[in-house]
Amino acid sequence: MNPTRRQFLGQLSALAALPLVTGLGIEAPKDLFFKISLAQWSLHRALAKKETTTLDFPTCARRDFGITAVEYVDQFVKNEPTYLKELLKRSQNEGVVNHLIMIDTAGSLVDADAAKRADSINRHYAWAEAAKFLGCKTIRVNLQNKDAVDEVRKRAIDSMGKLADRIKPLGLNVVAENHGGYSSDGSWMASVAKGVSQSNCGLLPDFGNFCQSHDWGSTEKACERPYDRYKGVAEMLPYAKGGVSAKSYGFDAKGNETKIDYGRMLKLVKAAGFTGYIGVEFEGEGMAEDEGIRRTKALLEAEGKKLS
Repeated sequence: MNPTRRQFLGQLSALAALPLVTGLGIEAPKDLFFKISLAQWSLHRALAKKETTTLDFPTCARRDFGITAVEYVDQFVKNEPTYLKELLKRSQNEGVVNHLIMIDTAGSLVDADAAKRADSINRHYAWAEAAKFLGCKTIRVNLQNKDAVDEVRKRAIDSMGKLADRIKPLGLNVVAENHGGYSSDGSWMASVAKGVSQSNCGLLPDFGNFCQSHDWGSTEKACERPYDRYKGVAEMLPYAKGGVSAKSYGFDAKGNETKIDYGRMLKLVKAAGFTGYIGVEFEGEGMAEDEGIRRTKALLEAEGKKLS
């Protein structure tokens, strides 16, 4: 990061510690054993069509959905000081917690080329600085690659370890999400986290991304090589640091997710002792995004109450 940018962010970083202003909206029940956040990917179609913007996201989360913590996706965020200052201001005005940033555009941490891996670590670090400025606690990364499984594991452990070291002074966690290929294998992901063995390095279990033959792990449609989602989440939960993603695709007449047993998932989450953020991440193609978000939140609340 250049000196001007570093000085600017340094001068403004104190803003992240300002008290939050209570906004409008109906918040989640206080008696749940977990907290609810909203993943920006839930609105990716609206964002792509420019029907909404990232600067509007904190207001949208609080006022439209009653959710007071958000998870950003880097492809929808400008990593520029003035922009980040405005985003921080808006989130604080709404009383919304900036929880994490999901990073998809910073290169591959498991590339076969060591120089490209090093460059990717640097690019991820730039986003870590942005996350720190916004008050986030975590950055989420990906580990997809189709090379030999043990070689990819070795690269993943090395890169995750180096990135964890780099961002430790920032007070941030780095977590890898099951997101296709080997990363959609819960035991493989657990082996990576165990191999790194650093206090600020872990995993982000996603309820849905357990298709090993899909580039991003989606199980909305038929999958050639599925991994048992409940087994996978259970394997990843001991290393969950930045949260859990409540993926959803569609709902039946009773409000249940059609592919994922939320009650069963939340029992696994509670048994693991996890009490942090569970992020609403609607991804279904057959329903409006705002409706999918509301139904996912309602299902989390209904099943969560049974266990709280």
